[in-house]
Parts: sequence; C-alpha cells; structure tokens
Amino acid sequence: MPRKVRLPGAQELFRSTVEPLAHHPSAPTTTGAAASRQPDSDAQPRHEHEAASAAGRPQPSGRVRHDEKITVYLSGDELLGLERARLSLRARHGISADRGRVVRAAIAQAVAELDELGEQAQIVHRLHEQDGVG
Repeated sequence: MPRKVRLPGAQELFRSTVEPLAHHPSAPTTTGAAASRQPDSDAQPRHEHEAASAAGRPQPSGRVRHDEKITVYLSGDELLGLERARLSLRARHGISADRGRVVRAAIAQAVAELDELGEQAQIVHRLHEQDGVG
C-alpha cells in the first residue's frame, strides 16, 4: 500500500531568513541583499570580528549567510586533516564549527599574515615548497 508523503509548502520553502527589525522602528525598511550592502557609517561594530575588519585585518565571516561559493577539491588525507582539526576544536577548545567555518577562518588567517608579513608569510613558503622553488 503506497504512502502519501507530505512535502513542505512554498511558504515554508521560501520563508525569509532575515530577522524582522521590530525593535528598531526608525530603521530603514531595506531587506535582503540590498540591506547587507548598505552599512550604517555611524553604527558601532557588534562583534570583535567586525571591529577587526574595520581596522583592515581580514576576518572570517563566521555564521552568516554567504553570497559567493567556491568548490575546493581535497585529497583524502587533506579532508581527514580538516575533520581532525574540526573535531579537535570541539573536543579541546569547545568550539563547534563546520568545515566551511574552519576553512574561512584559515583563509582569513592566511590573508592577514600575507598582508602583514609579505614574503615571510607561511603561505608564501608553503606554496614555494609545493612549486619546488626556494
């Protein structure tokens, strides 16, 4: 006897993921991507990473909705290393992070170090080693 499967409706699938600004009645009514592109120049950073970004240091974006996507191919060993790092962050440091968040943090760290140290940055040395240079 076939079962009838109940699927979510269009309202559930396409619901807004942006929290309403009910507690700020004087806030602009712009929503979605346009709102994220219009920073308030008088607003104080809400988080430490926003303050650091304002200072010019790249920071991982953390748990936010992202507009851009890349695909990265890893070897089995690299993927295991990423998973071990993620599990170590959870077990030893109490940080629950998915793979994407770990990768974004690593990218932010590499970019900041490259900006600060230039030729002495670890990423420069590692990429030279992979290319057989130096």
